[in-house]
Amino acid sequence: MRYAKRGRLRFTSHRDFGRAFERALRRAGLPMAYSSGFNPHPRISYANASPTGAASEAEYVEIGVVESCDPADVRARLDDALPAGLDILEVVVAGPGALADRLEAGRWRVALPGVDPALAEDAVAAFLAETSVDVQRMTKRGMRAFDCRAAVVRLSVRTDEAAGQMCAILDVVVRHGTPAVRPDDILAGLREIAGLEAPVPPLQTRLAQGPLDPETAGVGDPFGPDRDAQADAGDR
Repeated sequence: MRYAKRGRLRFTSHRDFGRAFERALRRAGLPMAYSSGFNPHPRISYANASPTGAASEAEYVEIGVVESCDPADVRARLDDALPAGLDILEVVVAGPGALADRLEAGRWRVALPGVDPALAEDAVAAFLAETSVDVQRMTKRGMRAFDCRAAVVRLSVRTDEAAGQMCAILDVVVRHGTPAVRPDDILAGLREIAGLEAPVPPLQTRLAQGPLDPETAGVGDPFGPDRDAQADAGDR
């Protein structure tokens, strides 16, 4: 399943979403598969959740069911059971292979209200000219330093003409890895290299996740193999 976090629901943590999603599964009455053992749990697998506070149009989750279900019906029932702002966008029957392995990269839109696009372009040019840009982030294991430049496949700037104010928009494609490089890390790198500061908190939106096309620096559709498997099954 692909789902979105929109509006105020972007501040929902991954744990909060997990609780809401399990309640929605029960309300929807789906024939869930459960783990074995003393305390069975529904078979749910989350893939690369976005940071709390970031909006997203490309979050992914897999569920196990004990009988065949119509994807369109599953999408409608779950979407009705979730609060507005947590929206189920697409459901497919899983084919062979792990979905998480196909999420090689992500594309982000980062809006910087109050930032002059010309200054943002200069900062981006300075960032891309570097072979490495070290930043620090607090992790569960304490403060950690890492290179945020190597993961950036594409980074460009455009102007949001509809915003009614000066606003630079960053279009970023980031290769997934360990540690995961987030938009906040790239903004920290731009601040470190070129002193780029946003006067108000930026609005980060993940637009896509999927396989990385190294020639175009684009992000593909992770459901492609599943659709192909369903088409083959239909032909047979």
